[in-house]
Amino acid sequence: MVGYAFMGAAHSQAWRTVNRVYDLPLRVRMASVCGRDESQVAQAADRLGWESHTTDWRELVARADVDVIDICTPGESHAEIAIAALAAGKHVLCEKPLANTVAEAQQMAQAAQAARAGGVRSMCGFNYRRVPAVTLMRQLVADGRIGTIRHVRAVYLQDWIVDPDFPLVWRLQKDKAGSGALGDIGAHIIDATQFVTGQRITRVSGLTETFVKRRPLPAGSSGLTASAGGDTVDGAGPPTGPVTVDDAALFMARLDGGAVASYEATRFATGRKNGLRIEINGSLGSVAFDFERMNELEFYDATRPGAEQGFNRIIVTEPEHPYLSAWWPPGHGIGYEHSFTHQARDFVAAVAAGDDPAPSFADALQVQQVLEAVERSAELGEWITVESALATATG
Repeated sequence: MVGYAFMGAAHSQAWRTVNRVYDLPLRVRMASVCGRDESQVAQAADRLGWESHTTDWRELVARADVDVIDICTPGESHAEIAIAALAAGKHVLCEKPLANTVAEAQQMAQAAQAARAGGVRSMCGFNYRRVPAVTLMRQLVADGRIGTIRHVRAVYLQDWIVDPDFPLVWRLQKDKAGSGALGDIGAHIIDATQFVTGQRITRVSGLTETFVKRRPLPAGSSGLTASAGGDTVDGAGPPTGPVTVDDAALFMARLDGGAVASYEATRFATGRKNGLRIEINGSLGSVAFDFERMNELEFYDATRPGAEQGFNRIIVTEPEHPYLSAWWPPGHGIGYEHSFTHQARDFVAAVAAGDDPAPSFADALQVQQVLEAVERSAELGEWITVESALATATG
């Protein structure tokens, strides 16, 4: 695994747990974790359960006893690591968004397609697909329970940078993160809604906003000052640098199945910590999911007699529900980390079977193209057509 911070910890939890929960044809051995700081990555290896550590990801790619490279780094390094790993015959799991630019994502999708011919598998880590209630939501839609989809409504609301004195971390720098709320959390609701509906976004009209233009440089970030444009205002106060990504992004969209949609992603929704909500309205009913109640699904069946209609609360903890037969007795909820265990389960099962895990790099490229289309729309103030990922990935 390359990277050991927030996502690295979540992925490590999944790798440690997956064989203890699911009966899989392959067993995961956590061989090595990579990070730039020798002392910190050594501590992370011990804390997270890795056998060894290194400060050079190329060592992992070259190791004959490593089958999988799991990429949990900032987006600026995804393409280089993934392409090298695929060329070396390693299966790759890469965190979302796939890359910082469409061009990088195209290169990754092409590398994945070439490696696939040799039996090498790749997947992008959109973990919210693996929340059982979201997967159940997809099943209800696919079974026709809500009829023809008319509306898709999705928001992802956080507030962790509301304070203007919050430091200029890497997620607020375009060269490292690619974009702000749009790519960081907007990518999740783009993928999740396309997964649930089976429809893809074709046209977008968006706007973005950066509310706090400059932020204090993090303590001890001497190397960051120049790259981030660090400076002081009128020579007074702590050094600051420009925020080069969006704080919030909103867009309307059309989907290829005829549905219309609205999306909002922001890290300035004061009081909202991880407020991901999706609602799908159809001709025969509606279904809604709220991550703050992640073990529940709201389902409205318009085919019921009028006197019996209303949103039903489905408690998604039954063994018949997706992924849950291996966990706890009915009524005992699961948490955020379980979505990563389910992701690891699906990845390992696909590799063992010689199947292509989903979402593929081509799927993730399409999400990247939606992100770029929203940015272009916000810049130009007009509707933008989303480029075909398949045509781009295949050249």
